[in-house]
Amino acid sequence: MDPTQQESDAGMNETKYTPVPDPATAAQAAPPAVSVIIPAYNAAALIRETLESVFQQTYSDFEVLLVNDGSLDTAELEAAIRPFLNRLRYFRQENRGPSSARNLGIRQARGRYLALLDSDDLWLPHHLERQIANFAADSELGLVYANNLRLRGETAVGMGFDFVPQHGPATLESLLAEDCTVNTSSVVVSREAVLAAGLFDETINRCEDFDLWLRLAAHGTRIAYDREVQVVHRLGHGLSSNSESMKRGRAAVYRKAAARLPLSPSQKSMVDRKLAQLDGEIELELAKQYLHAGRFQDARWAVQRAHSIAPAVRLRAAAFALACCPRLLRWSYHRYLHILKGRDRKSRQRAGENAGIIALRSKPPQPTHRHSGEHASE
Repeated sequence: MDPTQQESDAGMNETKYTPVPDPATAAQAAPPAVSVIIPAYNAAALIRETLESVFQQTYSDFEVLLVNDGSLDTAELEAAIRPFLNRLRYFRQENRGPSSARNLGIRQARGRYLALLDSDDLWLPHHLERQIANFAADSELGLVYANNLRLRGETAVGMGFDFVPQHGPATLESLLAEDCTVNTSSVVVSREAVLAAGLFDETINRCEDFDLWLRLAAHGTRIAYDREVQVVHRLGHGLSSNSESMKRGRAAVYRKAAARLPLSPSQKSMVDRKLAQLDGEIELELAKQYLHAGRFQDARWAVQRAHSIAPAVRLRAAAFALACCPRLLRWSYHRYLHILKGRDRKSRQRAGENAGIIALRSKPPQPTHRHSGEHASE
């Protein structure tokens, strides 16, 4: 099928895409309540399972927009989605990153709400019904997200809110402080609010979702969360698997927020503290990489930079060890990682057993969040 061109409503350069089936036919149908947006890059191995989780939803008033972001495995991807083509709208573009892929889907969406889903994650069957019930219970709500079950490979390793606890209402301040952390694949959000906030920033390839949540909150979008597990999140796939790069991406978002958002003096101070913390953590990540690679002088410099940002006895001791006995330090570090791996395996097994039991129970789709950011207890 020949590609056609669609001019974005933001006045950006034209985007080439290939829709299947014809979007003109889809436009003749009544608009759905929800548009499911799935960006896909090299996702052929997992996309079928992801789509099956969408089409097994107990809520049915939705459309699915799948955007192929220049995947290297396009032939395999298209073979995997072929059984679903009569139930989704498929777009292709050159590789431009997840923000661009999501934005293409958002601009083409016809639903009042957007449901975001990464191509390697899964929804439990009641997810959309539960989230739409939350909107029905509170007309002022603009975005709601939910808890998730974490998988490493095929093993459950715990629930998302155990790793990133949610404290109090989800506001600009609590998002900046990371007291509330939004899980993208659980988000259902007002399309109008996303358009007003300016869509995803296409210049950002990491933590682009965090940037959008901050802008939505700054524009007055009210955000809530549901403590029930509704999503299965796969660890180790996609962009979030590189710790150092994710920290750099998060730091870039904080710098952008400080420069462009209308922050209060206390919020600006919070951002400064977060940036200092992230800069120190980035240096430590580099030090670990250098130590593992036997680049001892580079590791020592990185530790010294981390110590200059946030002085600590342990950092001073590490710098001393790197100067006088670096090989012994590397052996000790590798031994430490081996012990941690064994402990982590056991704790993940216990957490997975508990999390799997909780997540796979069927629950009625009743809303759990309350007005003014108060939430039901776990």
